[in-house]
Amino acid sequence: MSSHVAHQANVPMTDGLAPVEERAWQAMIALMNEMPLALDNRLHRECGLTHFEFRVLRALSERVGHRQRLGDLAHTTNASPSRLSHVIAKLADLGFLTRETTTGQRGADAVLTDTGLATVVEATPSYVQTVRSLVFDGLDADQVSRLAEHYEMLVERLARSLADDEHDALGDVGAGA
Repeated sequence: MSSHVAHQANVPMTDGLAPVEERAWQAMIALMNEMPLALDNRLHRECGLTHFEFRVLRALSERVGHRQRLGDLAHTTNASPSRLSHVIAKLADLGFLTRETTTGQRGADAVLTDTGLATVVEATPSYVQTVRSLVFDGLDADQVSRLAEHYEMLVERLARSLADDEHDALGDVGAGA
């Protein structure tokens, strides 16, 4: 192997980021990788639910009539249709929700049952305590406010980028037609 190739193999993928950018990026990756596992572990231990299952039940609990179209629920929870379908089936088997079709309409609704609502109400204090202990404990109000501002800015930038990518992809499809 030439020394040039050997050198390239040792170059970090993020070569070019300033040290503070690299530090922030690595911390963000670690957070994105570890937070879901920590939430799943704690919620499952304390409530018998994964974080995603809790999010589905909570989303339904916040809707009028405790129901939502499955496509809209997938969007609300940022889930693929197949992942949501699997979780809906599991939660239905547990008696936490039902899947109902509406006459004359395509698709189906997920409808929270009384048992599902009671489960969300019971799990919410544990969820809140878990989020506080993992994210907010040790931060003062100003730090939390700045954290929210930074995350909101990143989410807005990401949404714009995804919309641009989708627009570009649709343009590519239209150009090929």
